[in-house]
Amino acid sequence: MEIYGTYGKYLPEIKDEIMHKIDELNHEIDGQGGRKLYEHLIGRVKCEDSMIEKCQRKGLTLTPKSALSNCKDAIGIRVVCNFIDDIYKLVNLLKTQEWCKVVKEKDYVSKSKPNGYRSYHLIIKVSTPYPDVNEKNPGDYYAEIQLRTIAMDSWASLEHELKYKHNIKNPEQIGNELKRCADQLASCDVQMQTIRQVIHEYD
Repeated sequence: MEIYGTYGKYLPEIKDEIMHKIDELNHEIDGQGGRKLYEHLIGRVKCEDSMIEKCQRKGLTLTPKSALSNCKDAIGIRVVCNFIDDIYKLVNLLKTQEWCKVVKEKDYVSKSKPNGYRSYHLIIKVSTPYPDVNEKNPGDYYAEIQLRTIAMDSWASLEHELKYKHNIKNPEQIGNELKRCADQLASCDVQMQTIRQVIHEYD
């Protein structure tokens, strides 16, 4: 089933354009004598099967409107930063851009999820030259941007592996270890941020 319908062909191009815009921001800051905003930038279009599963889980009809309007993460961008401050700096920059509008945000950096997950999530709306599911032409599309430090990203990758391994004998024990690890990494991120501030105190 093609849940994105005729709109699916536009998603990779929109993803690439968003990534290009973020990359431009990075070069602008770097070119002004600032430090680069991030270390890695990756993007993906959620596969059809994953989007179908999400719509079913949410009790939505399996239509392009459900996939691209009710759900807002068909396009996903992950930005991996070196330091916590870089996350907030980029979030604030994105809020000032004319090419996108932040419609929702969740700060799991300052307040992590109970399992230890930390990340900053933004849902943005972008204007495009393509028709959309609400019969606008040119239309609007949504994307989710996740911003993390390198430590947060490493932890999330490991936690993701645990989530999809159903034959593990002691998932609760591993979950507890992961939570302890998350707390240690959070402390390390704060210490690294403090050291960086001290180093650049007299810039």
